[in-house]
Amino acid sequence: MAELTLAPATTAWEGWLRGRSAVRAKRDMRRTDNARSTRYDLASNDYLGLGAHPVVRTGAINALCIAGAGASASRVASGTWEIHRELETALCSYTGRSQALVFSSGYTANLGVLGALGGPGSLFLLDAHAHASLLDGAKLSGAAWHSFEHNNLDAAEQQLRANRDSPTPKPRVVLVLESLYSVLGDAAPLEQAAALCAEYGAVLLVDEAHSLATVPGGSAVRAAGLEQAGHVLATATLSKALGAQGGAVLLGGDDAELWREHLLNTARTFIFDTALAPAAAGGALAALGLATDERIAQLAANTRLIRDTLSAEPRLAGRIEASAGPVQSVRMNTPAQAAAATALLRERGYAVNCFRPPSVPDGMSRLRLTAHAHHHPETLAAALQRVIDAILEVEA
Repeated sequence: MAELTLAPATTAWEGWLRGRSAVRAKRDMRRTDNARSTRYDLASNDYLGLGAHPVVRTGAINALCIAGAGASASRVASGTWEIHRELETALCSYTGRSQALVFSSGYTANLGVLGALGGPGSLFLLDAHAHASLLDGAKLSGAAWHSFEHNNLDAAEQQLRANRDSPTPKPRVVLVLESLYSVLGDAAPLEQAAALCAEYGAVLLVDEAHSLATVPGGSAVRAAGLEQAGHVLATATLSKALGAQGGAVLLGGDDAELWREHLLNTARTFIFDTALAPAAAGGALAALGLATDERIAQLAANTRLIRDTLSAEPRLAGRIEASAGPVQSVRMNTPAQAAAATALLRERGYAVNCFRPPSVPDGMSRLRLTAHAHHHPETLAAALQRVIDAILEVEA
């Protein structure tokens, strides 16, 4: 037998990997995957505190006992369980929409719907702050795509008009927004965007990842009176306010069933991905029953407490943007200071998120704090003071 010859210790791939790692280190862009701990939580997206709720756990356990640990196949093979249909029905009832299709994650829901709407005859216009999954979906779809200045519908209309007046206009146009944006916490003007799309014959796709079960009425699309607007499609995740996992596309109007049939047959992340685990579907279904107006109101009260407490510190003046949802960010001077404050708080038992390039553009590094409905106001206020102390300490 020939003697095994080992590859050289340093290869082109190894050199490339080391070089990229060095660049990340120099730019303070290295991330870590620190294990979840019992720290005071100002970082997770479990906005209503339902992830560990006994009712939600029971819903997950019951589905697990009936269907097993996994769905075992894609939805169009043999992976659709009754719990998936029950969840889709409940999502429609909760949001006021007519049809729903559940995916394995919010990310795959966005990839799937944009892929199903793409192709050479389509044009996607994305808000500049649209989530990575929306951007990835646009890039992979085969459609032409452009971005426009964040929350600037005048800029979006210029692109809609340019396409309409082009000698070779794209016949199918989709305007892509998030209802609430996860970095600045600001809201999209959904009513105006829907009217603009109707004027130009476009579809409006709204990602409700951060608004499902966090805004009055439970849905930003519903709050805007658009739940039965047939040209408004929505996606959502079940992994934030509902404390579970999975994603969904939500549809309304007279053609909702036709839209669902199209997605079921063309969304590759629905057809070729193993279906959402039944336990996650059972947990999300149980959480919908607990996502009440009272819990959402308490979430809003805690969001205001975070904003008001941080804004009251004179040395943070001008660095707190008012949030329309349960996320509140503090602008930091440098990516290194943002990372240092996060690490210092972690050592002291408090979890906050650090947003820095490339997750956000240069000059936008920040700490992001998320509100939770189950936090007691007194303990939350004490935790916020610790956050302020850490920020001032790393900036001293």
